[in-house]
Amino acid sequence: MATQVNKSIRRKIRHRRVRAKVSGTSARPRLSIYKSNTQIIVQVIDDERGATIAAVVSLAEKGKTPRERAESAARTLAKTAKEKGVARVVFDRGGFAYTGTIKAFADAARAAGLEF
Repeated sequence: MATQVNKSIRRKIRHRRVRAKVSGTSARPRLSIYKSNTQIIVQVIDDERGATIAAVVSLAEKGKTPRERAESAARTLAKTAKEKGVARVVFDRGGFAYTGTIKAFADAARAAGLEF
């Protein structure tokens, strides 16, 4: 009999697979993204020190749709990261598919000057 694994467990398995390959350094920190039904939480993390360099939550951003709030959050995060001297990052999509708001966030972050 097959056991059904729920959606969040499948995402965590995918995230573990991504994290096995992606790690942030001082020179190139990790841009980690988490998406819930209502918001997107993003952090720029230096895994060597175990420190968060910059973070942003899309609930604090302006915009009518989740996509608009994600793009606004990307611009805010890019600005904050650049002020702290971070221009290049590695992208950790958190086990989420690279579509919709995740892709909109990434494109807006690249347009705002982050390289990944």
